[in-house]
Amino acid sequence: MAELRFDLRDAPDGAAELRAEVRAFLAEHAPNFTPEIRARSWMGFDRDFTRAVGAKGWIGMCWPREYGGSEKSFLERNIVLEEMLADGAPVGAHWIGDRQSGPLILRLGTEDQKRHFLPRIASGEYAFCIGLSEPDSGSDLASLRTKAEKVDGGWKLNGRKIWTTFGHLCDWMIALVRTSPAPEGGARHIGLSQVLVNLRAPGVHIRPIRDLVGEKGFNEITFDDVMLPEDALVGQEGAGWAQATSELAFERSGPDRYLSSHPLLEAAKTTLKHDGAAAPALGRQVARLWALRNMSVAVAGMLEDGQDPVRQAALVKDLGNDFEQALPNVVRDLIATEDMPEDMRRMHAYLTQIVPTFSLRGGTREIMRGIIARELGLR
Repeated sequence: MAELRFDLRDAPDGAAELRAEVRAFLAEHAPNFTPEIRARSWMGFDRDFTRAVGAKGWIGMCWPREYGGSEKSFLERNIVLEEMLADGAPVGAHWIGDRQSGPLILRLGTEDQKRHFLPRIASGEYAFCIGLSEPDSGSDLASLRTKAEKVDGGWKLNGRKIWTTFGHLCDWMIALVRTSPAPEGGARHIGLSQVLVNLRAPGVHIRPIRDLVGEKGFNEITFDDVMLPEDALVGQEGAGWAQATSELAFERSGPDRYLSSHPLLEAAKTTLKHDGAAAPALGRQVARLWALRNMSVAVAGMLEDGQDPVRQAALVKDLGNDFEQALPNVVRDLIATEDMPEDMRRMHAYLTQIVPTFSLRGGTREIMRGIIARELGLR
């Protein structure tokens, strides 16, 4: 059986000072955060706030300075993410670019791609989304049908993507597409590649999907003979499956997998601070939060060391989703809805409706548990 370890990591030098700086920055912007914005966590999209974060050097923190980064460690970046999410800051306009798209371009992009895209992500100018899921495919990502065909002058893109977070607000997408047929009787993931798509290009049609709370965070995006330049390919042609699955380690292990409901927990702690009867239940939630936090920091340390913590990341996501989704019910058991302060009641109402989606984004529970079992040699 494969080893499964989460080694505790020491805080980096200057951690306390960095944390204080982020908190002071957030305090300046806090008057603009309504209860609903705070409850959205990283699903809040605010380009002005993102530009302010970029001006502080807190987007692309680990990237080389020549590409707009600050050459900080993953652990320092983790401190900034924790503080932003704990406060419910609207980080959605840079979240995907900072977490996934930028690191992918940094690792596999051409020099021209790095010099064009990375500084613009780091400054907050470019917002990215991810093109993975497709209609009628469910979680069977290898069955995707969106196709990029090599033509004179570049690639011609046709197909559809769905559940594309912020697609209607973003500038660019990195899409997983088929660039050559899968071999007869062979693995379906062969022949997949990743391409950069300008979402303002002719032939790109974006249809927002309204969710239960009346918002349009998800989208269906159709590509009709969209022309991509020759340098749209990211990484190696045909290596898209390995690239995309490796990229998901960045998505599945961060503090967004246990802090999405955190403003509600903070509100509950404030409201119940003199209620001794509630202390054991609140203590259990804080203990779970701290365990998940240590696991996530351990994964950040593994990424810092150049490791590929696929199974650890999947486990953080699976356990973190359980914690986040249960929290509104735990809080309601402790405080009747009518007894909640207004701001808390508004956060609670929003989260009660939206938490079912937390175990879908980044891969369903079934997918996560399948990854964990496979990585441990259990299937």
